[in-house]
Amino acid sequence: MDEADRQLLRRSRVRLVSELQVAELWDVLVSRELFTPDMVEDIQHAGSGTRRDQARQLVIDLESRGRQALPVFISCLEDTGQDALASFLRTGRREQALEAIRVPPLVPLELGPLGLKAEKPMMGKRDLSAAVVTPPENLSPVVLGPKELCSAKLRPEVLRPVDSASGGFGVQGRARGDTDLAYVLNADPCGHCLIINNVNFSSDSGLSTRTGSNIDCEKLQRRFCLLHFAVEVKSDLTAKEMLLALEELARRDHSTLDCCVVVILSHGCQASHLQFPGAVYGTDGWPVFIERVVNIFNGTGCPSLGGKPKLFFIQACGGAEQKDRGVEVASTYSEDSAAGHSPEPDATPFQGGPRTADDQPDAVSSLPTPSDILVSYSTFPGFVSWRDTQNGSWYVETLDCILGQWAHTEDLQSLLLRVANAVSERGIYKQIPGCFNFLRKKLFFKT
Repeated sequence: MDEADRQLLRRSRVRLVSELQVAELWDVLVSRELFTPDMVEDIQHAGSGTRRDQARQLVIDLESRGRQALPVFISCLEDTGQDALASFLRTGRREQALEAIRVPPLVPLELGPLGLKAEKPMMGKRDLSAAVVTPPENLSPVVLGPKELCSAKLRPEVLRPVDSASGGFGVQGRARGDTDLAYVLNADPCGHCLIINNVNFSSDSGLSTRTGSNIDCEKLQRRFCLLHFAVEVKSDLTAKEMLLALEELARRDHSTLDCCVVVILSHGCQASHLQFPGAVYGTDGWPVFIERVVNIFNGTGCPSLGGKPKLFFIQACGGAEQKDRGVEVASTYSEDSAAGHSPEPDATPFQGGPRTADDQPDAVSSLPTPSDILVSYSTFPGFVSWRDTQNGSWYVETLDCILGQWAHTEDLQSLLLRVANAVSERGIYKQIPGCFNFLRKKLFFKT
């Protein structure tokens, strides 16, 4: 969908959710091939299944239905007698087109690779090194091997406790023995771990084979077995099959277990969201929203996991092929050098973006509380996530190594800080993992 249509749809969301008569639309949406019958069924079961929930999900999913999705949707509205909404959207499109003619597009200013310097920022009483724009293009990408990742070069000193009074951020967790504010993981196995590994995509999806993902899958399968999880792997699932697998996991009885882990390895994209950004693709090329994945395990969908940590690890791109060249900083790291390796991005075009203020009042009204949830992303939203065809993805390779070396002494948040620091040091094109953390306590894995 064009960005202009996407923005119009978001500005109109409150009215659409309020007035849209979805029951009359289903057959027309399928007959016009805007949605498949399975997709319509998923929308009908969104949230509590009310008309408003269905309308909201329909408007959100519409953004991923291609360049002609909005005009076809307007025609569907006219076919079902919803002329007021159709006219409202058509008028909005015409006004946008006229505005684009009146205001010529701005030409972006391209800055050279050298010469820009940033002032030294302050963090409490400590100066950070001056930053400069990235080095010239002729430098080759480089990759850290597992030995280097696990070596002392990971600089554990960056995770030392910092006095908050001095303006520091990110205090490392206390010793494992201090359990006054830690989740209890005594069960054995301590929980289920589902790994969805999408490697081969249908030819009409436009998505490439994710060479190297099987290496990621094997590493994480072995690692979470060592962390006392019952691991199950499902490979090459369509979007519908992904949702069915996740719903089946949520329906299980977790009352005797202490935790649950979901890992998704696939291509990804940006998507409209309220709390958790991004989407991952099924092998048929249809997106599954991360927010929907997480909400399958909320208190309503999975009551036996109430109050227990639910962890999601997402190895996928956050959006279009926007490559982060980074900035130069003082570092003790040597340049990565691994000849013959072929980093690839798990990237696809933008499919959405952050919500706007226009849809916020309606959107927030029915959100579940996302307690005891952590979603770890391989990259910052809007940037690519690099995958080496021989060694697997940077994120998973580093995560596996960090868990192997530090999981017996450090809590999950400290481990993910180490992962972010190590991945950020790799190659010319940069990548920075991050997470959305709604855990109430520290989490120490069972080792």
